[in-house]
Amino acid sequence: MADSSHAAGPTRALVIANPASGSHSSQLVRDVQDLCSAYLTHTEVHLTTAPGDATVFVRRALERSVGAPDLVVAIGGDGTVREVVQGLHAPAGQAALMVVPGGTGNSGYKMLWGDRPWTESLKAVLADSRAGGSARLRHLDLARLAETRSCVYLGACSGVIADALITARGIPATGRERYARAFAETAETYVPYQGRVIVDGQVVHEGPTVLANVGGGRYRGGRFLILPDSLLDDGLLDVCVIGDGVAATEVPGLTLEARHMDHPATVYARGRRITVERTDGGRLPLEHDGEYQHAIGASATFEVLPGALAAWGPADSP
Repeated sequence: MADSSHAAGPTRALVIANPASGSHSSQLVRDVQDLCSAYLTHTEVHLTTAPGDATVFVRRALERSVGAPDLVVAIGGDGTVREVVQGLHAPAGQAALMVVPGGTGNSGYKMLWGDRPWTESLKAVLADSRAGGSARLRHLDLARLAETRSCVYLGACSGVIADALITARGIPATGRERYARAFAETAETYVPYQGRVIVDGQVVHEGPTVLANVGGGRYRGGRFLILPDSLLDDGLLDVCVIGDGVAATEVPGLTLEARHMDHPATVYARGRRITVERTDGGRLPLEHDGEYQHAIGASATFEVLPGALAAWGPADSP
């Protein structure tokens, strides 16, 4: 469970941004740097140079004997946040995550701060937290994907949501609209796969599968409320499975307001170890934190890592 007490505010920040991102803004990076510098003793900015660079740089920064950051600000979408989380989940160093939205779905920001302006949220961390004000340090659960040993921050999903990431590459829109269009277009031709979902040793679903979402955050794509009952620090992983009793084309509309939860084709469960399988001999279509998992075979197993990530969020969050 999370320690919900207020913590002393940060003093040294490492700001990570991905200049190769289609939504990268150099002005946003400068604005974040200026705001951090106004409150902290030291602010460092690192622009990533290649996939995986954020993970490596954060780990090395935390290993410094002098001058290690106690706040890591990830500017970008869910992909950038994913890499930063991998670096923060290292044995060395004590630093907390702050997310500034700058990507497509920005679900990683929304799951902590909702729709608040990022300037308001970051100021709460930099200033208000020192006086026990409107920000608090939380210890969030992560999941570990056993097949790759990588950490899952926001969540993982098989099926139509995973395939939508591939569709999104060819859509010239930006922000949440890009993913919403990709979701809808993918659903038009999506064929459910034969699957099975096992929670703590018990089969909770077997048969045609439109999606199986494990997490994590309540939202995917910044607006689709797939896991409406998920808590970020209860020591459990939530899973939502939608079978073929729901047409894939209905899923975007249903999940905007969590109306899928009332449908008999939906299964919702919680546990510490969740396995999602494809049983027809094909490869499981899977993504986590906005990255399609091409190396996954027929199954994926997720194990909860209770309280594994320190992150700043609003003081009034549940």
